[in-house]
Amino acid sequence: MKPIVAILMGSDSDAPALKPCADVLRELGIPFVARVLSAHRTPDEAVQFAKDCKKEGIKVMIAAAGGAAHLAGVVAANTMIPVIGIPVETSSFNGMDSLLSTVQMPAGTPVATVAVGSGGVKNAAFLAARILALQDADLEKVLEKYKEDNKKKILAKKLDL
Repeated sequence: MKPIVAILMGSDSDAPALKPCADVLRELGIPFVARVLSAHRTPDEAVQFAKDCKKEGIKVMIAAAGGAAHLAGVVAANTMIPVIGIPVETSSFNGMDSLLSTVQMPAGTPVATVAVGSGGVKNAAFLAARILALQDADLEKVLEKYKEDNKKKILAKKLDL
């Protein structure tokens, strides 16, 4: 199947942290492509990818970066496709620098930003899926089933305090 989601990362060292995002997309049956593109080291290629993604069939972009974390903003500035930013955890500031760089976008250039850490990484995939499900009834059913199954798992837990 042709990819409809793009996962972009500023460095290949971010790949292990983004695996849960890819795993969720696979579990939901959403085809994706993953690329390393840097706002600072490959700016021309990042901009060109953002400009070309719609004609390539991409419907949602997920952009992860750490530190200055400008990738999601650069991508959002160069496409009308929804962009979800993942702030990658850093050793210097535990990802707070990435979070602030990703979330502080000027009006008119939105980046939906998820939390730092594995929960945020997974939620980027779930948010992409919910956006896609607005025009895909089958995907909406898959998400509803996932939510119901998760609810049942939680309610089935027994606590022994």
